[in-house]
Amino acid sequence: MGSTLDFAGSPHIGIFTRVMGEIAIVPPGAPEAFYQALRQELAVDLVETTIQGSSIVGALATGNRWGMVVSGLAERSEIGRLEEVREVMLLSNGMNAAGNIILASDSFAAVHPDMPLETAEEIGSFLHVPVRRLTFGGIKTVGMAAVATGRGVIVHPRSSPQEIARLEELAQVPVGVGSVNMGSGLVGSGLVANSRGYLAGAETSGFELGRIEEVFGFVG
Repeated sequence: MGSTLDFAGSPHIGIFTRVMGEIAIVPPGAPEAFYQALRQELAVDLVETTIQGSSIVGALATGNRWGMVVSGLAERSEIGRLEEVREVMLLSNGMNAAGNIILASDSFAAVHPDMPLETAEEIGSFLHVPVRRLTFGGIKTVGMAAVATGRGVIVHPRSSPQEIARLEELAQVPVGVGSVNMGSGLVGSGLVANSRGYLAGAETSGFELGRIEEVFGFVG
């Protein structure tokens, strides 16, 4: 259901992988223990690729069961690899770090508040979900300030009641605050999850793990 690990010594595992339901995008050459943990705890199929030639695929891609939104600077060979498992939409404006600026699930998408409305609506249409421009704890990079699954959404601990209410209205699943890696509110940088389980950065405390399990409904 859940455990902690690192990525080549880094607890910021969410930067290096992107979980979308039953698949996980991972960089080639990752430690085998990392691959094994993803398969075991989340029951995902792994898709190995760089994006923009980089291993920080979690920051550069996101999506849901219907499609994947990826940095417009991705290379043709990388796009081809991703297209083997999902339809792909490329970001064409100045905001290219899709995993940082978009929080997506099978039921909703939240995007950076400065994203052009036309782009936000295009993302919502592509992913077949309602979309809204939001912040969490005043942070605009919503993809790193929250993690969403079909079971719930965990958001930055400084998220205001108003921010949480707007998200609850959009997401229609339980929303709760939490942190990772001994107090980091950027939960998306240190947590990956789906409806089957989760993996958190190696520095995440027992208290933080308990909160993650509570929000995602893995308790009891």
